Amino acid sequence: MTLSAEGYLAVVTETMNRVATSQREAVRRAADLLAEAVRADGVVHAFGTGHSEALSMEIAGRAGGLVPTNKIALRDLVLVGGAPTDLLGPTLERDPSVAHRLYELAPVRPQDVFVIASNSGVNGAIVEFATLVKERGHGLVAITSAQHSGQMTSRHPSGRKLSDFADVVLDNGAPYGDATLPLPGGGAVGAVSSITAALLAQQITVEVVARLLDAGEKPPVYLSANIAGGDEHNNALEARYAGRIRRGS
Repeated sequence: MTLSAEGYLAVVTETMNRVATSQREAVRRAADLLAEAVRADGVVHAFGTGHSEALSMEIAGRAGGLVPTNKIALRDLVLVGGAPTDLLGPTLERDPSVAHRLYELAPVRPQDVFVIASNSGVNGAIVEFATLVKERGHGLVAITSAQHSGQMTSRHPSGRKLSDFADVVLDNGAPYGDATLPLPGGGAVGAVSSITAALLAQQITVEVVARLLDAGEKPPVYLSANIAGGDEHNNALEARYAGRIRRGS
């Protein structure tokens, strides 16, 4: 692998092909879980911290995606929960206690399902949130790096990891440390986890829509807000889930 744009493209292409092939069955099982929830008038809640928040943005509130989706983020503690802004910081994701407040602030119903992304799968907030999700009887899909998580010690008091709680685990194929192109003297550049997680999220969404169509239902799917009629279409669908999905935070 050369340290170049072309070298990065080569490793990304190989990784995406490997993930698409190896995770095919897991994608189908995740889609089964989400489709069942949507057909039961459930909402898909997506949660990730750090760069894994990008996964939530792939699932919730984007063109071509499902309308009954809600993004949960650490900043909900401030924007929705009224906590002081100085609470937010790079180590907040390691604090298990914030998971309880995040769950309380989320507009959750019993039939809802969760997708949680964490490359390492070991930080306290993520693991505690997954614990709460399963204790309350929700379905849970986890997107993580099997290689990275497997080489980490959990930062949660239980010693458990995100993958220990999930009904379906999808491996994003990222290496330990996420970056792929080694540098002279150590280190690497060219992370891939966001790209492969986005691939998995979109594959799951497509499979969910296919299942809804097979069941004779019209899938509640967003149009781009930047095309004619997009706002009207989206607003009408969002009204069905009023108070259950958040946008703009």
